[in-house]
Amino acid sequence: MTLSSGDRIPDTTLMTMTPDGPAPVSSTDALGTGTVVLFAVPGAFTPSCSDHHLPGYVLRADELRAKGVDTVACIAVNDAFVLGAWGESVGNDGKVLMLGDGNGEFAAAAGLELDGSAFGLGTRSQRYAAILRDGVVSDLFVESVPTEVTGSSVESVLEKL
Repeated sequence: MTLSSGDRIPDTTLMTMTPDGPAPVSSTDALGTGTVVLFAVPGAFTPSCSDHHLPGYVLRADELRAKGVDTVACIAVNDAFVLGAWGESVGNDGKVLMLGDGNGEFAAAAGLELDGSAFGLGTRSQRYAAILRDGVVSDLFVESVPTEVTGSSVESVLEKL
């Protein structure tokens, strides 16, 4: 079943980088309180993700917060080390919570997996953005073409908020 409006987010273990190294965090602890903008990418350091998706959210995080967003989070089927380095490479500086779904458990539980094996990527997450309110999906924007950043862009989310 694919996650949709009105659904509660799945409870899985994700990883995030801390000053002491990778640390586990449950998806409900990280994403289940307040208004959260979650966006997912097929892979860190990939062209569309690095050129458009993550930088847009980093640059406009303050605008999202001004519209009542408590947390801006990025999730990818990558490990916490990669997500930490990727965030640093775009000047994230803590504006966006970087969450590693290394085994793809969140993507699978949400029904938002992407088969990237034709490109040597294996199973990844589809590209999407979601507005969550206390852990419940209010809006979900899934890209039909994984290399495009249109409906899941920060501009689209800002318009919806």
